[in-house]
Amino acid sequence: MAQQFKPAQPVKTSSPAKPQAKQADTRPAYFIFDRSNYRLFIISIAVVAFGFILMSGTTDIYSTTKIVLAPLVVLAGFALGFFAIFKKPEKVD
Repeated sequence: MAQQFKPAQPVKTSSPAKPQAKQADTRPAYFIFDRSNYRLFIISIAVVAFGFILMSGTTDIYSTTKIVLAPLVVLAGFALGFFAIFKKPEKVD
């Protein structure tokens, strides 16, 4: 037969006696990114896509465009994307 234990002290609940009315937040909402961040990010996506198009190129596997230029363009697009993410937006007061 299982034993049942009773608490030594009564259990207290922590509910407020009177619910407090929330005050309206009067501060304006700010976004993390502004228009320039989004613009740079869209440009970086286009640069990466262009790099992949250069990589697909012609049937010549050992082309300088496919081996050297296209990977550099893709890396530049990724770098621009990181810059777009980490760029601080201009402060608006």
